[in-house]
Amino acid sequence: MAASGAVAAPGATGSKAGPGPAARPLGDVVPVPASVRPGGTPYSLTPSTRIRVDEDSREARRVGTYLAGLLRPSTGYDLRITDDDGRGRAHGRGDDGIRLRLSPGDRALGDEGYRLESGRAGVTLTAREPAGLFHAVQTLRQLLPAAVERDSRQRGPWKVAGGTITDTPRYAYRAAMLDVSRHFFTVDQVKRYIDQLALYKINTLHLHLSDDQGWRIAIDSWPRLATYGGSTQVGGGPGGYYTKAQYRDLVRYATSRHLEVVPEIDMPGHTNAALASYAELNCDGVAPPLYTGTAVGFSSLCAPKEITYDFVDDVVRELAALTPGRYLHIGGDEAHSTSHADYVEFMRRTQAIVAKYGKTVVGWHQLTGAEQVKGAVAQYWGYDATGAAERAQVAEATKAGTKLILSPADRTYLDMKYDRNTDLGQTWAGLVEVDRSYDWDPAAYLAGAGVDPGAVLGVEAPLWSETLSTSDHIEKMAFPRLPGVAEIGWSPQSARDWDTYKVRLAAQGPRLTALGIDYYRSPVVPWPAE
Repeated sequence: MAASGAVAAPGATGSKAGPGPAARPLGDVVPVPASVRPGGTPYSLTPSTRIRVDEDSREARRVGTYLAGLLRPSTGYDLRITDDDGRGRAHGRGDDGIRLRLSPGDRALGDEGYRLESGRAGVTLTAREPAGLFHAVQTLRQLLPAAVERDSRQRGPWKVAGGTITDTPRYAYRAAMLDVSRHFFTVDQVKRYIDQLALYKINTLHLHLSDDQGWRIAIDSWPRLATYGGSTQVGGGPGGYYTKAQYRDLVRYATSRHLEVVPEIDMPGHTNAALASYAELNCDGVAPPLYTGTAVGFSSLCAPKEITYDFVDDVVRELAALTPGRYLHIGGDEAHSTSHADYVEFMRRTQAIVAKYGKTVVGWHQLTGAEQVKGAVAQYWGYDATGAAERAQVAEATKAGTKLILSPADRTYLDMKYDRNTDLGQTWAGLVEVDRSYDWDPAAYLAGAGVDPGAVLGVEAPLWSETLSTSDHIEKMAFPRLPGVAEIGWSPQSARDWDTYKVRLAAQGPRLTALGIDYYRSPVVPWPAE
């Protein structure tokens, strides 16, 4: 491992603080930190440990409250949150504890970076912004024994190795997508996934809210989209949709975990649920039946009709008002039933509508086949079978200023089967084992096509749900590949290699089990006996 500073080898024996097993090595976390300097005596949480925050920092107190909520069930400790006097001492309580500190002047830490300092007297987490402090908590959490994740009292000791971690992300955009259209997932199921994403410092949740099989968000001006278009799913199940209150609740919950929600309304294709709900959106004025299959490319909004753009305006206006984040995703992929001329005109007008409501346009990389507005973002989901002409088109768009999110299907699509015996998932992009999902570099991925590394905003791991209908299904396909994609987005390329990563990933196995995640035991990872 080549992270800057001296890095403890995964699996190495740490120094001990009193009886009990050694602390986990300071660098034995996912994503691997940018700089790890181990040394000194570990810190041990005890019944007297307190979480200390600056008395004038509501943001630090909020993160401290979250940390206490994580640690109390398994440790059984009170972990009282106390005000710090600004000089590293709790009011009347001595120096022991976990200190959460916001330092606006520490510019080197950026918007999401942090510093973790651990020693006999305590642990100090420092960040410039609240997001960095939250990410520091995820690192601290992984440095504690896996049993800390359980929701009942466990035996300690609860040790944190001594030393210093200084960490900042490689990419500002690190995302996961959940398709709630092919199969519907409840608010609680999505919240569970959000918590799992947060553990690995993912900062964006892309929600695929509409497709041929279901429309999943209430739109007041077009109510049948949800009540009728959302009434089924793949295989003919009951479907469902989010009310506006439920969607706001999801957004608030994601925000509390420092994830930005990016909603997607896929257009002009992948729209059968909308077309079935309103006949006037069809060129022939005839509504098709609801669809519960898995074929793609057969549906299209009627680009020549003016009512189509009234529809788009209403949907974008209402969704933008519900979503405080910067981005709104308009899909644009697999529009095989839309002529090229109609596609270009539809995207021209739709991008203008998104801009009118103050959002930045994101579209699948087929968007580069039309003219993109200034600041547009294309999400590349091509893979080895993608033609050179399509890659060249994407490269030309980036030269004109379009930014890229990389989601190569044969690397990051979490719904691809691991091997031929995987009971869930698909194979159209090939079989994607854990090592293949991890072992690639975003900066180099499209360099051969002429894409400058500076055009890459980050990476995203999509999870399509044609074959997935439960949280167990989500988790079986996402884990253990999702942590690897998270590391690709966070860690410096120089710190990453498969041989050391697979050991750190194996150490995550007991943690995933403690969290109730029935992950895929990939044969390429040396999992410990549990």
